[in-house]
Amino acid sequence: MNTTELLYSLQMIVHYSLHLLFPGAVAWFFFRDQWKKAWLIMLASMLVDLDHLLATPIFEAGRCSIGFHPLHSYHAIAAYFIMVFFPKSRIIAIGLLLHMSTDFQDCLWIKFLIQ
Repeated sequence: MNTTELLYSLQMIVHYSLHLLFPGAVAWFFFRDQWKKAWLIMLASMLVDLDHLLATPIFEAGRCSIGFHPLHSYHAIAAYFIMVFFPKSRIIAIGLLLHMSTDFQDCLWIKFLIQ
């Protein structure tokens, strides 16, 4: 395995760990009484990726989701941030913001790997 392949593998491991495991850690730390429910709600925020179905092509390896897909737009991210201040939407908002943060760090990986 060469260096580039190793970096792509590491990118994938980091990306999916942040999507799946990090919300669990956040849920356990901040919502201890209902952490399993909070984790599942945060995992449900992955449904935001359905907006990828609107793109042509649906998947493009070097494309950054942030700022490209409608539910990954800066306006949407601002709305997710505002949602944090409302108790009924707080957990899903945190999940969405964690999702956007994960996708943003993925954009940094893409930029690093392409250069």
